[in-house]
Amino acid sequence: MSRKKQAPKKIFYPDPKYNSLILAKFINFLMYDGKKTTAEKIIYSALDKIKDKTKEDPIKVFNDAINNIRPNLEVRSRRVGGATYQVPVEVKTKRSQTLALRWLLDATRKRKNKTMSDKLLNELMDASQSKGSAIKKREDTHKMAESNKAFAHFRW
Repeated sequence: MSRKKQAPKKIFYPDPKYNSLILAKFINFLMYDGKKTTAEKIIYSALDKIKDKTKEDPIKVFNDAINNIRPNLEVRSRRVGGATYQVPVEVKTKRSQTLALRWLLDATRKRKNKTMSDKLLNELMDASQSKGSAIKKREDTHKMAESNKAFAHFRW
């Protein structure tokens, strides 16, 4: 463990169009090489397509997708007496949100559509309906925690 001070928390300002903090964070996740306007164009075009397709509020669909992807449990490695156990632990809200955004982005990038905004549109629609690769990742994480429930007494 480092003896230095804890790193300061980064402050995210809400995005200009929808005034959402979580969307601003996702824009920063998507960004490559400091090209924030490109990342914003991709996300906003996907959200506009959601609005046209479903006639719903796109931020509501985005938030539903993130809430469906968020994990409740995960496994952490814990070394006890020369053996390493996978111990299930509850996930803090900030970490669960970050994991959800990361998994959503990974699943989006692995899709087979033409443009990134189409990939994002399809992954958000799937995640808001509780299907898709990001949801599968969450289910796998929960299964792993469930199968290692016997080691829960090693929790710290």
